[in-house]
Amino acid sequence: MEEQQLTPAPQPEAVPTVEVVDIQFRPGQKVYYFDPAGLTLKQGDHVIIETARGPEYGICTGGNHQISSKDVVTPLRSVLRIATAHDEKIVSDNRAKEKKAHDICLQKIDEHGLDMQLVSVECAFDGSKILFFFTADERVDFRELVKNLASIFHTRIELRQIGVRDKAKMVGGLGICGLPFCCATFLSDFQPVSIKMAKTQSLSLNPTKISGTCGRLMCCLKYEQEAYEDLLRRSPKEESFVDTPEGRGTVTEVSLLRQPVKVRMEDAPDTINQFSVEEIAILRNGKAKKNDPPIPADLAPISGGGKRPRREKKPEEPAFLDPIKFRYREEAVVDEPAAPTEAPEQPEDKPSRRRDRRRKPRPEGRPEERKAEKKPEEKKSEERKTEEKKPEPKQPDATAEATDKPKRPNNRRRNYHRRPKQNGDAPQS
Repeated sequence: MEEQQLTPAPQPEAVPTVEVVDIQFRPGQKVYYFDPAGLTLKQGDHVIIETARGPEYGICTGGNHQISSKDVVTPLRSVLRIATAHDEKIVSDNRAKEKKAHDICLQKIDEHGLDMQLVSVECAFDGSKILFFFTADERVDFRELVKNLASIFHTRIELRQIGVRDKAKMVGGLGICGLPFCCATFLSDFQPVSIKMAKTQSLSLNPTKISGTCGRLMCCLKYEQEAYEDLLRRSPKEESFVDTPEGRGTVTEVSLLRQPVKVRMEDAPDTINQFSVEEIAILRNGKAKKNDPPIPADLAPISGGGKRPRREKKPEEPAFLDPIKFRYREEAVVDEPAAPTEAPEQPEDKPSRRRDRRRKPRPEGRPEERKAEKKPEEKKSEERKTEEKKPEPKQPDATAEATDKPKRPNNRRRNYHRRPKQNGDAPQS
């Protein structure tokens, strides 16, 4: 038998890594990655590092370790050397210079009457420049202040405006929890915090209770936000319709941390029972809307044993067949007593709205025959009527023309009304 060659499964490509060390310029500030450049460092070592503004003094917060190359911001700066005694003396002189510059700057701010608060002063390791950090509500024109400070220290002067959070990070202090500020101890970056996080965690919306010393929302609201969002996905909303072991009801209150749910029972609206999230089944999540379909009355996954109760079918009535009768035969299929025939109800005579006109009976026969059969008395009465109806002959008009036009025969029916005479037809006197 031929041996089957097994091909190895493709292995995932190895992610390239880089060896770095963690360096912090001042206590409480952000931690940066640097290339050890062949040096073996440990936590707490003082080193001189290369930066964009020249050599600087820093403290090692993490020894040599490997990280993914994706997390490194290029170009990666390197560590120059471990700090010597001479470097330590330069640093101590710079700290004393910073205190002196702080006092002089406060004095000059009062002289110029500027609306700004000085926070901190930093001096470069090589003494090439001095940085002044301040806060202000509005934009400040500090050009004259820079000229006075440059004439006193004879070096480059920079003034930078910062926010209230950066001020709390530089100054430090204790929070309402009794511990040092998170931003001044271990937080390297400020995470965005919104009022929606306080609503999700069911906290009081009083600004004095959810704000830190800096006047902004506390950074610790961000710590438990993901846990609360996960609990919200598994918990029913208020006004939800659920099924419980004791029957169906409406959710009135939900506690996210301990996961108890208070339900107002459907059968007894005055009764409110408490259940855990695992003991209920959500039939409708949230308040009912107009377009939502109605919930079936027999839908009870928990109280109904997990199934809908079957509806009892009504017993079917036996089919009843009427006897068949033939219409055109005298014999009946089934001898039944003849039912008494009822006289059909005659419709009541309704009074007609039209007038009761009496019509004479129409004589029979053709009109020629009826004329021949007329009695002599009737003929005489008709002749008298025709004589009375004949019009009198008109006298000729003297002014009329000698030659009159021939008159047209009158072919109109006699039952029509005669046209009224016009003024021209009347005889002139």
